[in-house]
Amino acid sequence: GIVLVIWYGGNLVIEKEILISQLITFLTLTIFIGGSMSGLGDLYAQLQRTVGASERILEILSEKDEVNLEKQPLPNPISGNISFENVKFRYPSRTDIEVLKGLNINIASGKKIALVGPSGAGKSTIVQLLMKLYNLADGKIKIDGQDIAAQDVSYLRQNIAIVPQEVILFGGTILENIAYGKPDASQQEIEDAAQRANAVEFIDKFPEKYETVVGERGVKLSGGQRQRIAIARAILKDPKILILDEATSALDSESEKLVQDALNELMKGRTTIIIAHRLATIRNVDQIYVIKDGEIAETGSHDDLMTDRNGIYSNLVKMQYDLEPLDS
Repeated sequence: GIVLVIWYGGNLVIEKEILISQLITFLTLTIFIGGSMSGLGDLYAQLQRTVGASERILEILSEKDEVNLEKQPLPNPISGNISFENVKFRYPSRTDIEVLKGLNINIASGKKIALVGPSGAGKSTIVQLLMKLYNLADGKIKIDGQDIAAQDVSYLRQNIAIVPQEVILFGGTILENIAYGKPDASQQEIEDAAQRANAVEFIDKFPEKYETVVGERGVKLSGGQRQRIAIARAILKDPKILILDEATSALDSESEKLVQDALNELMKGRTTIIIAHRLATIRNVDQIYVIKDGEIAETGSHDDLMTDRNGIYSNLVKMQYDLEPLDS
């Protein structure tokens, strides 16, 4: 288009039918039009991306809602008695593999139990089923005698707190991350929770204290500091059921001591399920369940399980500490 305007307009200027200024005006307009036309290709590409993104959003919006407000809620407050009755489960993506094979576990209110065993035995699956992240294939999970299949998922999870191995923090302040456990909490409640979680020690060292921005996923904090923020969040939520999923496995000895002290404070008066590979953290629980291939292979206290020299638990302890089972 530009070449055409120059060629045709040049001839008109030579023949003195138009002025050179008019030719320059036409040339400038042609450049603007040409730039706009070339942008149509990018506009089409953006429209295609928008259509693709809209389809994914519509897929999410069309998903069946987990929340069913018509279901009968659990007693408020709940006591925290948990029972797994002949629980069987297969992951939807691996229906050929039975992950849990008729599991039976009873946890009294306020008691602490530990799930140990090799990777892939089904420990994390047990916790995921308790939180209704998957639907059961067979059997029942009950809280205070009521089947959780008949419970509203939002109300159920309001009574459960989890401290995972990899803590997820948001890119806001320490105050906002702790308050996530109870959004309407007062400043005093948040500070009390931080105190009980042994988090005040490092929070007070920051110039901005509770207004310190932790960065995306908490990158500005150490592993032990992130864990104590997660514990403070759980303390603030004040649940009756607590899940500790390898909460100290990625920490150094000094951080582990501080985090373990905070966990001991958090576990008081709560039904606690601990998933652990580091067996030193579960010596004082009320009951240990050794999971192997989706079944309970052994159960008992630490001292009871250590008396069996050929047992799975005693051998796990021996491998970790390179000690004879009976000498520990």
